[in-house]
Amino acid sequence: MHTIQKILLVSAIGLMVPFAASAQSVQGVQAMSADDRRAYMEAMSDDERTAMRQKWRSEFDALSDEEKQVIREQRGGDRPRDREAMRERRASMSDEERVAARERRSAHRADRKARWESMSEEERVAAREKHTERKGQRDKRRRGQRGRGDREQQPEA
Repeated sequence: MHTIQKILLVSAIGLMVPFAASAQSVQGVQAMSADDRRAYMEAMSDDERTAMRQKWRSEFDALSDEEKQVIREQRGGDRPRDREAMRERRASMSDEERVAARERRSAHRADRKARWESMSEEERVAAREKHTERKGQRDKRRRGQRGRGDREQQPEA
């Protein structure tokens, strides 16, 4: 049994070496267009994506606090999160910018609809489950990591 485990381990490591040699850095992938990034990630197997995310996480963890802050600002700088900021941004837009934003939204909506319609029923079920799981995780973060049981036991204010 131990021999089989060792053989599997060596085989897995042997398969990861070429992948690790060809893996791109975080900056290399960030420089790609959104479509190229999506195609690059979809071309990978689940194991390769997991290994790539771990590699990127270790690269990010190795950065200084200042570099991490710059990256965080770049990721979220263009997307206001609260409604008031969104209203102010919309109010400050020119008519041409509003039209362009509306067109981007409808193109994005059409792309999502086309992707949904091209899915098989099994893929749709998996997508629904994934969405539900993500939504649950997002809700937990908003509630401060409290589960349903914790919420029910707390007295109402």
